[in-house]
Amino acid sequence: MQLRKGARKRSEIPDEVLQSLNQGKIETVNLVEWLAIDMSVLLKNILIELDLADVHRLHITSAVIQNVGIIKRLQGIGEALFHVLKECDNRLSVFEFLANHPSDMVRDWACFTVAADKFLSLPERLQATRRFAGDGNMSVRECAWESLRSYLVEDLEHSLNLLLPWVKDQDPNIRRCAVEATRPCGVWCKHILALKEHPEPGLIILEEVRSDASNYVQRSVANWLNDASKTRPDWVINVCNRWQKESSTQATNWIVKHATRTLSKKKKK
Repeated sequence: MQLRKGARKRSEIPDEVLQSLNQGKIETVNLVEWLAIDMSVLLKNILIELDLADVHRLHITSAVIQNVGIIKRLQGIGEALFHVLKECDNRLSVFEFLANHPSDMVRDWACFTVAADKFLSLPERLQATRRFAGDGNMSVRECAWESLRSYLVEDLEHSLNLLLPWVKDQDPNIRRCAVEATRPCGVWCKHILALKEHPEPGLIILEEVRSDASNYVQRSVANWLNDASKTRPDWVINVCNRWQKESSTQATNWIVKHATRTLSKKKKK
């Protein structure tokens, strides 16, 4: 079961796999499995493992958010867990239980539990979220950048400077998170209007990964620039031209090609 490739659609997920996912015994291997998890069932099973005083609040939250989008559900459970953990004497051990759980969706909740703490400074928030940005499962890594995004936009200049060590990190997952979290448009998230209109500040991190060896990071850099090309095509063209002159590597050429894909399509029309 652990070595499965993952179903292409929900109806193809074996019953034993879906049951194990809802019990929190295994993590997902693709988006289809992730979307198929019944969060209410998973939460009930996880609460059985925990000794929490105010589980009633979590059950209510789970019921209320059942019909909203998946990110809203993750955020809702994460926030409910945050408020419950505040009242726990063993909140640190419970958080570690969630953050290290076999289920990637439970780790997603832990990530959004950090996001729910409004009193963390940005350096503290980045430090607390870093473990999720480097997680071995893609769903957790996606939640990491999503959970940071709204806080990063509050002071972009400061945020981008704090992310500089991330784009220099040895772990490509950490580098990719820094780029993905600041994309002007992004996926399943609010756009960053300031970077759509004035993407120039983003160069401070993009320059560090313009010739990154990891294709995972390359894709994120290309997507960042492609986002910007929809509102600032002139700027993206200038950046890509300069990069090709200064860094004629295979990685940079790949990034430039994919960063200008929207512009290329417009030229063909």
